[in-house]
Amino acid sequence: MCGIAGIFSLDIAQVSESRLLQMSDKMAHRGPDGFGTWISKNRHIGFAHRRLSIIDLDASANQPMHYLDRYTIVFNGEIYNYLELKSQLVDKGYSFRTKSDTEVLLALYDYKKEKLLEEVDGMFAFCIYDSIEDTLFCARDRFGEKPFYYWNTDSTFLFASEMKCLWAGGVEKRPDEEMVFLYLAYGTQQNYESPDGTFFKGIKQLEPATFLKIDKNKNISKRKYWDIDWKFQQNDISSVEAVNVFTDLFSSSLMRRLRSDVPVGSSLSGGLHSSSIVMLIDKLKSGSQVQKTFSARFTGFERDEGSFIDMVVAGAKVEPHQVFLTPEILQSKLKEVAYYQEEPFGSTSIVAQWEVMKLAKEHNVTVLLDGQGADEILAGYLPYFSSYYSGLYLNNRKELKNQISHFNTMYGKEYPLGVGWKFDTLFPGARTSFRKFKNVLSKPDYFAQFNSEFLSGYKKTPYRLDYNNSLNGALYFALMKGGMQNLLRYADRNSMAHSREVRLPFLDYKLVEFVFSLPDHFKLKDGWTKFVLRDSMKNILPAPICWRKEKVGFEPPRYKSAPEEYYQDSIQRLTSEKIIDPTRILPGSSWEYIQAANLFL
Repeated sequence: MCGIAGIFSLDIAQVSESRLLQMSDKMAHRGPDGFGTWISKNRHIGFAHRRLSIIDLDASANQPMHYLDRYTIVFNGEIYNYLELKSQLVDKGYSFRTKSDTEVLLALYDYKKEKLLEEVDGMFAFCIYDSIEDTLFCARDRFGEKPFYYWNTDSTFLFASEMKCLWAGGVEKRPDEEMVFLYLAYGTQQNYESPDGTFFKGIKQLEPATFLKIDKNKNISKRKYWDIDWKFQQNDISSVEAVNVFTDLFSSSLMRRLRSDVPVGSSLSGGLHSSSIVMLIDKLKSGSQVQKTFSARFTGFERDEGSFIDMVVAGAKVEPHQVFLTPEILQSKLKEVAYYQEEPFGSTSIVAQWEVMKLAKEHNVTVLLDGQGADEILAGYLPYFSSYYSGLYLNNRKELKNQISHFNTMYGKEYPLGVGWKFDTLFPGARTSFRKFKNVLSKPDYFAQFNSEFLSGYKKTPYRLDYNNSLNGALYFALMKGGMQNLLRYADRNSMAHSREVRLPFLDYKLVEFVFSLPDHFKLKDGWTKFVLRDSMKNILPAPICWRKEKVGFEPPRYKSAPEEYYQDSIQRLTSEKIIDPTRILPGSSWEYIQAANLFL
């Protein structure tokens, strides 16, 4: 895991060692084990790299790395199947001087060019320079686990793992006011009409499963190389077969993600996902290896997960480590976390995650496995039932009645389902197609907070949420366009701020493709979410964990207020930027105001 940065310019004066070092210095936290810079012979290309050593700790694996006197790479991430790919490449006549996955990636690029992306299983963002063709090839992993930001003008292209590197390289830091509006009005952290956009003008992100190529004349082409066929379902698969295939794919994903030359541990929240990871590893390793686990606890909080964490610790060979958090600790870290996150984050749960990464660092564990992604592929949230019922309404109304009965038995009083799903079925998209500026009569409070001059710029801007009234459609949106993209950014920034790496076994692309191919009832059944996972883990996990109705993750108590001084500074800043009217601020929105104001620091 590392940090990468680079410059390509038709003007060689823009490509300098000092500029690369300025960019590199801002991502030193991502790679404390080594750094390097390189400038091409024609002086149009420059790379910078910060290394966190995980595979092949020898200095010979440092980057920028060169291969065949032709290619140079800066690479951030892990290629989990690099050993299998290396064996295939050796059979084709390729030789290697290191034991790194970076060199395997370079050889595979020589062999297959952009088609290498069809072969690699991993999380990555990288850029390869081909000195013969005088081109850049940049790519990002299938789900967007690793970041790739860029800034482009007529003559110059800059890229980096974090936006602060671009600002250090001379890019002007200007918040995108439209994104500020969308965030304060709707709470959204992305503009669905511009999936490559960020909260800052001119700075774009390479979308998941996408590569771009830049030729010597700085012509840029971009293409998506992979996607999920969320409409396909294998309706003839049996429950036994589904469980067996799921278990095999999940186990394979885990074993590949345990490949490391440094210590590997796990985040343990006490929920279904993280507990499955810890206890399945224990089974696969036959208890021969003591796992270090890292958990966040909340003293005196009624939803503290300690009892479930203890069940896992008692049932597996585990060395547990826990951090006990208080409101004061969480609040004291807000500014520091905001610096590393760069864009708004959802709640103090992200600060809890920050503390878990810090805890892992204190115990010298460099790599953490984490259960993120399971909810987005296996329908882990109760609102997904609405999408499930839409499909049943159209195709099997008898089963619909049965499933609603099960849901009401389990959740009726806690979570009234209502009939909104039926409206969405009969009138697809009607509730999610709207304007950025809604009729004041429908949502008056959202817009009363804004400075009138600021608000006038967005009244007539059309905005449509991308939503599908089917379960797989809703899951696809959440995974590839919605909330999962935020969670991946949180995890990357929090882990790399402490020079740790997070690996996500549930985001193995073969596992994801299989889960999406399963009929809906393997995900939601009889009121249960994530049914195929529960079914596969029922003989491995303690029953109280396997059959929990809900799980809160690293959820801290929900504090309604932020530090008063921090809050008042935020109001003042947003007022001076002429974004909000200080006489009409919305009660209960202190978190959002603080997050928005951070963008202008």
